[in-house]
Amino acid sequence: MLTTHHTRPRKGPVVLVSGGAQASEVECAHAEEVGRLLAEAGAIVLTGGGPGVMEAASRGARAAGGTTVGVLPGRNRVESPPNPHVLIAVFSGMSEARNTILAHTADVVIAIGGGWGTLSEIALARKVGRPVIRLASWELTAPDAANAGEMPPRAQSAKEAVRAAMTAIGRGPQDPPDAA
Repeated sequence: MLTTHHTRPRKGPVVLVSGGAQASEVECAHAEEVGRLLAEAGAIVLTGGGPGVMEAASRGARAAGGTTVGVLPGRNRVESPPNPHVLIAVFSGMSEARNTILAHTADVVIAIGGGWGTLSEIALARKVGRPVIRLASWELTAPDAANAGEMPPRAQSAKEAVRAAMTAIGRGPQDPPDAA
């Protein structure tokens, strides 16, 4: 008889951790800590489901018993294999257009490092009114004073990024647990 262990997804805020598939060790370390802290705070960690920052955030969240969702670009596991820490894989068949799904699904975004895909997720999230927190990510400046208040704030640490994200959606201020 085969028995399986299922983790029931939790209810909680959905936090998109956005970042590149090609990520530095520092970016991955930030992402793993962010994922862990989000899971400990009861958030559902949403990513693009692939390697790099996405895998590190998912790994951190799963290590803390959290729920992870990956929205992948392909139509199936052959086209888009999810990283091994994705609990729920969604195959969009939409390539980069899936960033719209990610932006609309998230309550808040934490952007870590990243390339053009991360920048598009930041822009789409702001366009649909989602707060964005940047951690070692894009430097952004407003084109004029009228838009200066729209620029996503920058965090200096994973703990600060999670605190700012949770506060932005009315779940704070709170102090995520210290790293073990």
